[in-house]
Amino acid sequence: MIYFDTDYMAGAHPKVMERLVQTNAEQTIGYGSDHYTLRAKELVKQACSAPDARVYFLVGGTQTNSTVIDGVLERHEGVLAAESGHINVHESGAIEATGHKVLTLPSHGGKVKAEDVRNFISNFYSDDTYEHMVAPGMLYISFPTEYGTLYSLKELEDLSEACHGAGIPLFIDGARLGYGLVAKENDVTLADIARLSDVFYIGGTKVGALFGEAVVITNPDLLKHPVPLIKQHGALMAKGRLLGVQFESLFTDGLYYEISREVVQKAVRLKEAFVAKGYTVEVDSPTNQQFFRLPNDVVDKLKENVSFEMWGPRGETESVVRFVTGWTTTDAEIDKLIEYINQ
Repeated sequence: MIYFDTDYMAGAHPKVMERLVQTNAEQTIGYGSDHYTLRAKELVKQACSAPDARVYFLVGGTQTNSTVIDGVLERHEGVLAAESGHINVHESGAIEATGHKVLTLPSHGGKVKAEDVRNFISNFYSDDTYEHMVAPGMLYISFPTEYGTLYSLKELEDLSEACHGAGIPLFIDGARLGYGLVAKENDVTLADIARLSDVFYIGGTKVGALFGEAVVITNPDLLKHPVPLIKQHGALMAKGRLLGVQFESLFTDGLYYEISREVVQKAVRLKEAFVAKGYTVEVDSPTNQQFFRLPNDVVDKLKENVSFEMWGPRGETESVVRFVTGWTTTDAEIDKLIEYINQ
């Protein structure tokens, strides 16, 4: 069996694991006050060209989203997001569990448009009864999106302008950020992400780490007491060094980008094989998530040897499926998948 279910099925990239083993017996101060974590924070700030940013390491993506959103919003506010957004679809109501509502916007290939953000906010405050409703307090987007699609630099600039013009912050979920940054079609840099957003995070869990996300706060007015907030949300590690060591490794000698490039290259090969066989690409993703519409008999036959996800309910005659490459995906596995496709 070969696996294309997701990009966090294996442990850590060998270079990250090597550093964890090398430092395993060391005793350091807890909760991220150790020298590895401090060094990792500096490396992240350098990579973002954001020397004044504040960086914190949390244990996972859902904890990160709920911590940041709950910390930014006032009690009466909700978070704007695409209907297809991760916090609206695949986080089991984690945001709602903090007492905040997800306010949905139309999804355009997984993305939201600045025009829709402006219209939502304008219509909200044009209603005389707005004080009795959940107010839009921030915008959440993902880069890449839930469908592996990317915002262009112009789209991000427009969203940033729309948010700041309305006085709300822009939060970017970067759980798979590396795969977006290295995509051939991408024109956005990590420095652009830092410049245009108020807070974002760099995903480690899905890009070579055992676990962990790096939250980067560029707006000094946000999250003024992050450590107790992080702890309240169960996202603060006592053995914080484990996060620091991993991100120090990922941001030394370009490892984060190296991992991302290799993973995306394999996803492109996978996509080309399905296209060459005449199968329909459901979402034109340039990243490591690939979506296809396949006849059900093809789905069933492939599943005898290949593990992948159904994307939504099974259709009557055909279904949408998702294939994801990760750092453990090998060329031999891609070759084997191509062999199964051609059969």
